[in-house]
Amino acid sequence: MLSIACAAVANPPVMILDKATSPIDTHAETLVQQGMDNLMKGRTVFVIAHRLSTVRNSDALIVLNLGRMIECGTHDEKRGILQSLYKRI
Repeated sequence: MLSIACAAVANPPVMILDKATSPIDTHAETLVQQGMDNLMKGRTVFVIAHRLSTVRNSDALIVLNLGRMIECGTHDEKRGILQSLYKRI
């Protein structure tokens, strides 16, 4: 979480968040996401996550498996792997 705060101060045009919310529970993640929504405005952000809740506000989704892109799309276009993940929640 400290690295997110440092990034906010640096105000970079591009950010990469690699499992930034993985160590916290889903309730805390919701609170963090609300603050991060403002932080992400006006910049390109790559979010690497295992939880769908972490990427719920993303414009585009890319699914990787063993380092290879196996699916991409939006929340509305979900099919294949993304569709099966959404059915689980």
